[in-house]
Amino acid sequence: MVVSEYLIRGNTGDWEVVVGLEVHAQVTSNAKLFSGAATTFGAEPNTQVSLVDAAMPGMLPVPNRECIRQAVRTGMAIDAQINKWSRFDRKNYFYADLPQGYQISQLYHPLVGEGSIDISLDEKNPDASGKRIGVERIHVEQDAGKLMHDQHPTRSYVDLNRSGVALMEIVSKPDLASPAEAGAYLRKLRAILRYVGSCDGNMEEGSMRADVNVSVRKPGDPLGTRTETKNVNSVRFVMAVVEQEAKRQIEVIEDGGRIVQETRLYDPDRNETRSMRSKEDAHDYRYFPDPDLLPLELDDAFLDECRASLPELPDAKRARYEALGVTPYHAAVLTAEVEHARWFDSLLATGAKPVAAANWVTSEFFGALNRLGKDIGSSPITPDGAAELLALVADGTLSGSLAKQVFEIMLETGQGAAAVVEERGLKQTSDTGEIEKVIAEVMAANEDKVADYRGGKDKLFGFFVGQTMKAMGGKANPGVVNDLLKTALG
Repeated sequence: MVVSEYLIRGNTGDWEVVVGLEVHAQVTSNAKLFSGAATTFGAEPNTQVSLVDAAMPGMLPVPNRECIRQAVRTGMAIDAQINKWSRFDRKNYFYADLPQGYQISQLYHPLVGEGSIDISLDEKNPDASGKRIGVERIHVEQDAGKLMHDQHPTRSYVDLNRSGVALMEIVSKPDLASPAEAGAYLRKLRAILRYVGSCDGNMEEGSMRADVNVSVRKPGDPLGTRTETKNVNSVRFVMAVVEQEAKRQIEVIEDGGRIVQETRLYDPDRNETRSMRSKEDAHDYRYFPDPDLLPLELDDAFLDECRASLPELPDAKRARYEALGVTPYHAAVLTAEVEHARWFDSLLATGAKPVAAANWVTSEFFGALNRLGKDIGSSPITPDGAAELLALVADGTLSGSLAKQVFEIMLETGQGAAAVVEERGLKQTSDTGEIEKVIAEVMAANEDKVADYRGGKDKLFGFFVGQTMKAMGGKANPGVVNDLLKTALG
């Protein structure tokens, strides 16, 4: 399974794009990586800062077990190697939002080793457009604080609420080869994190952001010099960075210049990257083992508990839905977001037929939520309510068109489907005598079209079906209408 080749046409021919992503995902935890300070988003500046986070003299870090557990579970979810022995290092650099003058991270001995993530570029045919992306490592590190520049015309302020918050840095191999692949990888990774519960994946709030490494080369050539665009906070922006940075590099090379290994920033208003600073190498940070922290040693009981706590993951859930007869496309849509999958599982638990339920959820239900601007958590329709509606369709009480009417009333009023049908008299009828009478009236009012149909214009059959259903307010059983019309017109 290989995703189709993506090439950029330059003045000197075709160019390949090589992309690697370093995703920083905030670990779901009530406390920070090395202190008991809270991690709630949106708190007033400097109200969630312990003495450890502020680097007061004599304060010693203590690893948060839950943060380590969540990182291990994430590694297991991508079939990665879990290192029973790992170590924290100090990454030394000076910046105003880093009180210690160093960041506690992992360079030489990360918690999680190599794994992989399967992506697809075509929801309608996910298996035929798949590609496996290697993950080089996941290491745990503490976040820095935040500089605030808009509060004063000549001063900057420091908010240390994020200082010490636990991050997982998830480093892909340079296996991504297009903007679409980068977007698919990031969406899939975010879905896995949300299923596992190790990160909420909220890029708007900064709890997940990506550093985008891009280089270009002629097909078959060695890897080119890469640049790193920092802190990109949406899937759309990541895809834009890959496209724009690749084009920029090609222009530089074809104009006789050379690519400098550097850190860049993305400007979404101009849709361009710009230089920030030269890219540092590991030796520039003077890494060394943190003397205040013992190595992490994980025992088998801890690893067994982590593995046992994993939920059914997106790929396994998609395969289960397909085994129930759901199309690959609908299965992919239903499993893309964990909240959607959980809602659908609750619907299946009522005994709803999987194929009919999947068709309805991905079309009528998701369409209504989108129209109303609601997410599934605020849906006025519960899985039990949906099951009641689908059951009325299955037993013939409602036709497809009547079901749509009932659904709209349910959305508006919050009533159950059976109550709406009873109160509004929307039950489907299969009374042949009543339907034959309406058909006769429709044919009498359209004698010219009857003659045209009998003269060979078969497509007019749909017209007669529509007119009959309209005359009966959508309450006629469509199957009965079709059969009676064929007899009357034949």
